[in-house]
Amino acid sequence: MIIGTAGHIDHGKTSLVRALTGIDTDRLPEEKARGITLDLGFAYVPLPGGGMLGFVDVPGHERLVHTMIAGAASIGMALLVVAADDGVMPQTREHLQILSLLGLTRGVVALTKSDLVSADRLLEAELEIMALLEGTSLSGAEIVPVSVITGAGVGTLRSRLLAAAASDAVMPDAGHAFRMAVDRSFSLPGAGTIVTGSVVAGGISVGDSVLVLPSGLKARVRGIHAANRAVERAQGGERCALNLIGPGVHKDAIGRGDWIMDPMRASVTQRADVHLRLLGSERAALKHWTPVLVHHGADQIGARVVLLEPATLPPGEAGLAQLVLHRPIPLRQADRLVLRDVGATRTIAGGHVLDPSAPDRQRRRAGRIAALRALSGEGGLAALLDLPPFLLRRETVLADRGLTSNGSLPPGAVAVGPFMASATGVAALTQAVLGALATFHTSQPAAPGMTAEALRLALPWRLKRADFPPFLAWLLETAVVAAEAHLLRAADHRGGLAGEEARVWALLRPLLEEAWFRPPLLREISAAVGVGDVPLRRLCKGFARLGLVTEMAPDRYFLRDTVAAMAAAVAAVSAATDDGWFTAAQFRDHLGNGRQLAIQVLDYFDRRGITVRRGTLRRARPAGGSGPS
Repeated sequence: MIIGTAGHIDHGKTSLVRALTGIDTDRLPEEKARGITLDLGFAYVPLPGGGMLGFVDVPGHERLVHTMIAGAASIGMALLVVAADDGVMPQTREHLQILSLLGLTRGVVALTKSDLVSADRLLEAELEIMALLEGTSLSGAEIVPVSVITGAGVGTLRSRLLAAAASDAVMPDAGHAFRMAVDRSFSLPGAGTIVTGSVVAGGISVGDSVLVLPSGLKARVRGIHAANRAVERAQGGERCALNLIGPGVHKDAIGRGDWIMDPMRASVTQRADVHLRLLGSERAALKHWTPVLVHHGADQIGARVVLLEPATLPPGEAGLAQLVLHRPIPLRQADRLVLRDVGATRTIAGGHVLDPSAPDRQRRRAGRIAALRALSGEGGLAALLDLPPFLLRRETVLADRGLTSNGSLPPGAVAVGPFMASATGVAALTQAVLGALATFHTSQPAAPGMTAEALRLALPWRLKRADFPPFLAWLLETAVVAAEAHLLRAADHRGGLAGEEARVWALLRPLLEEAWFRPPLLREISAAVGVGDVPLRRLCKGFARLGLVTEMAPDRYFLRDTVAAMAAAVAAVSAATDDGWFTAAQFRDHLGNGRQLAIQVLDYFDRRGITVRRGTLRRARPAGGSGPS
């Protein structure tokens, strides 16, 4: 377990860590000379049952709060240090605010310099601290009076920390992709570049490939040290040092604030929707487009706050907002953020990421706000899956949460093809599909079914055009719907032509099959089917609506299979020329159906985007157009 100190300058954080571990975490010459901590310090002590207890010692000076946040961003337990003679001071309050904003709920308060005050003052300081903790994430934390001079209370504090560490399990990989927040980068003779930091999630092994973000630098892990010893693997919840090698890898290419990532989940974003809480200590409401400094891991980035709900955020209140960052960073859902003013003089707000891939348009539409409310509530992803349109791309969810492709589905989620949904959502979607088909079958009992696009548009919740084909494949696979050629019907529906329509179609279809690429005009076959020109034209338009035939030119109908064959012929003729361009005569010769008819077919294909025309020449559309209907 990693324990991080917090507290005002000169309250004895470094001395306390030295008393607990025997290690002086002040490593810089200037720190030794001035007697204050200027950068992060680290110390490790072995646990009785094996393993290590790590300490991150942070500076307490008000100008170094950004360094304190870098150290506190990934600790598992807080050691809040308050001097008994001074009591609660400005950085005591700000550090505690930061710990609360980072969601840290485990902690102990060390009441240092207890040998310098009377028993009455000690009690007064304890009551002051208890009042300060009230309403924060460390409310009710134990307060242990200590003195590093006399040793009083140090043993008790050490016992409390060891007991907490014994009950703390290192975070399992659990399908999480590797992420490490870098807080130091340096070189060692014979080893090369070393980066240190806290493993936020996942695991890393010697020999693994990684990506440095946001630079995109590729590297390989040559060696790993965790708790000052060589290991083959490090995992979430541990501090470690990685020896990185690769082209362009050197200590100046990687710095504090960078992230070492699994290359399969190494995406960055410049917009994120967040749940934000403004500190009650702020004097004014947070306004739309306010500039801020965002602290994420060990990084500090400029940003603007776009308030989504409410329009202004009063002190002490929470709401939904979008952060527009000055540069891309690797945010993931549930990441904790701390916001400070642009002058870096005070902490103003904090929150967690709801959607790291936030849109820049329609960000306040009702459906979007409802989705963010669901994500920010206790239900989280499960609540979101119960909202229309009920489907989320599984790969998108895994990427947003920093999970590998092998990551299991969240509790309550079920697989729907490439999507995930809740049981409630699946039931709602299934009923909507069956309801739309039932309405269609009632209105057009003779029709074999609906087109896919007509079914998509008939649903009460509009699915994206790109999402509908894989959803439709799942509907067909699970027998919710059935297909008749390109048309869709309810699995238990048996439609068909009847009466005069069935009689005419039984005569017309063989004629069109026999003619194939050279179908006659309607007036030329009206006698053969025993129907006049006008009623036959009406019947054929009905057959076209049912998807049985396609009208390519006035009174000229082709079977759908014939249209598909002619579209394939276009591709074949185009491929047979040197540059892909061909003439109507070449197409006519390939089909053997006459120049006028060939031109009518090509004109239809032009309109449908199957061919591209340039003067008298045509070619098959390279990227593919919409198919024949």
